[in-house]
Amino acid sequence: MCGFVGFTAVDYDRETNQAVIKDMADRIAHRGPDDEGFFVDDDIAMGFRRLSIIDLEGSRQPMQNADGTVTVTFNGEIYNFQELRAELEALGYQFVTNGDTETIVHGYEAWGTDVFERLRGMFAIAIWDAAKKRLVCARDIFGIKPFYYQHDGNRLVYGSEIKAFLAHPAFKKELNREQLPQYLCFEYMNDSQTMFKDVHKLLPGHFMVFEDGTLRTECFYKITYKIDDSKSLDEWADVIVKAFDESVAAHEIADVEIGSFLSGGIDSSLAAYCMGQHAPDIKTFSVGYDIGCEDKLAEIAAQSDFEIKLNELEDAEEFAKWAHLPNWQVKVDAREFLDIVPTEQYHMDEPLGAPSAIPLFFVSRLAREQVKVVQSGEGADELFGGYWIYHDQFEFGKYFKVPRPLRAAAGAVAEKLPPFHGRRFAMRGSGGPEKSYQRASMNYMWDEIPNVLRDYDGPCKPWEWCKPHFDEAAKQDIDIITQTQYVDMVSYMPFDICLKADKMSMSQSLELRVPFLDKKVLDVALQLPTACRVDDEHAKYALRVAASKLGFQKKVANMPKQPFITPLTVWLQTDLYYDRIKEAFTSEAAHEFFNVDYLVQMLDDHKSADFSTVEGRGKLKMMRIWNIYCFLCWYEVFFGASSEQLKPKTQVA
Repeated sequence: MCGFVGFTAVDYDRETNQAVIKDMADRIAHRGPDDEGFFVDDDIAMGFRRLSIIDLEGSRQPMQNADGTVTVTFNGEIYNFQELRAELEALGYQFVTNGDTETIVHGYEAWGTDVFERLRGMFAIAIWDAAKKRLVCARDIFGIKPFYYQHDGNRLVYGSEIKAFLAHPAFKKELNREQLPQYLCFEYMNDSQTMFKDVHKLLPGHFMVFEDGTLRTECFYKITYKIDDSKSLDEWADVIVKAFDESVAAHEIADVEIGSFLSGGIDSSLAAYCMGQHAPDIKTFSVGYDIGCEDKLAEIAAQSDFEIKLNELEDAEEFAKWAHLPNWQVKVDAREFLDIVPTEQYHMDEPLGAPSAIPLFFVSRLAREQVKVVQSGEGADELFGGYWIYHDQFEFGKYFKVPRPLRAAAGAVAEKLPPFHGRRFAMRGSGGPEKSYQRASMNYMWDEIPNVLRDYDGPCKPWEWCKPHFDEAAKQDIDIITQTQYVDMVSYMPFDICLKADKMSMSQSLELRVPFLDKKVLDVALQLPTACRVDDEHAKYALRVAASKLGFQKKVANMPKQPFITPLTVWLQTDLYYDRIKEAFTSEAAHEFFNVDYLVQMLDDHKSADFSTVEGRGKLKMMRIWNIYCFLCWYEVFFGASSEQLKPKTQVA
């Protein structure tokens, strides 16, 4: 696992470019503290930071072919590199290292851009083809590893993290303010754009070619369902067990010790369990909370009609004992959680209001004390149907049988009325699946955006950002639940789930591998009938049956899907959080972007919310508050007074 940076050498002389590329690589030293390497000529500058996992003494990057015409920097792991190596050796290519990077070097020589679809693994790749003066870059099919770029004429700046771009004196740093409504509605950017204007993400399963100042992108892999109704639920469970176990084994390839995250839920438990079957004494790592707020917790516990689960450490510990897996734990208290937010947002590069990123930061720090590599359970929900929104869409599928004009009329009326039970359902059901897709319990609804944003003209139509994904899914003639899973896989998963998994683990120089996000596991998931994924009573149905077949306790195999719980809902009612966030909500930056009175009222409502009644709980606004607070922390780091320390070190004329 590593990180890379690069740019076309159009602005400065070679000596200056060498200084700039070194500064850029230093900004991402956390991604690769073990080694650094550079390639600079009159056309391009390439920098690399290495976290040594395979072929520890060899495989230095940038890596070249024998005659120096192909230069590669690569972040990730290729799990089928040994098979590809044998194929390339049969074609006459000679290898001088034992790692996976050289497979990409010779694979590009042999197959050109066709090499990317042959790779099984997680990757972001930059290849300089000197003979053609062409830069070729690619990203894995799931978007596990990040790749950013900014194209301005003959200048192309690219890398694993945006913060490295700030070291380039010609980089244009500007806020992409037009993306704020999308961020508030989704908590992430739903396309290739970022909150830095003109900085884009290379989309998953795509490669791009930069030649003669022209940039073109091309898709080399597209998620395509091929539903197979010939097998029973029980048979599919057996297929899943076999495919996932093989994937876990493939993801164990390393020349260093590896471990596993363990939350106590089914996804990470499956990964940890399978690892434990392959090797003894696999270390597992779990995170929980030193919550405090005992009076408030007692008040919540007294409510018979309401339950909030704030800590999963007991579940993780119980599973670890059952599976005979050593388990290390860390607890995060309220002040630690709050104090780390600016650091978290710095490492994230893009503002992300997901509270689950912070425990991921702390458990990564815990794991890095003992191992360099961990496996985790990301991707299971998207592939196998675990999110509540799939049940939601199950209900919308029934509602969509009502003629659209009637639904549109009902939604229009509901939008004009004050809150009532069913209002959001009517609004979300007034169009197609792209409109019902928004996770309304987590993020701002479109009618709230004019209240939140200062001087916002609107109208806000968040469904327009994800409609292209639904249009693509509809071409496959699949039902609404499957369409929604497709959209999650091409947007929510890479732009939120994989983003925080990569950035939080790499902030601690820890490689995080995700065996659910594997070509062979995906192939199984794309064949599963909808009823084996989601129905009236089940989510991840076949996956849970698979866990039961492995002997998992019913508590784990049948545990309802829950988000990665944080105690923020309670902490936001304390003076510590209220005072800190109110200061941010009334800051100069807050006044620039938001209607401050609305923010403060929302914060006051949450602080005074009463857990004992439905109406009182309706005032809880944790996700909405946290979304904006994270943006303001991110803005201060990259555009506020704190950003002064991120200016380029290299002086240019």
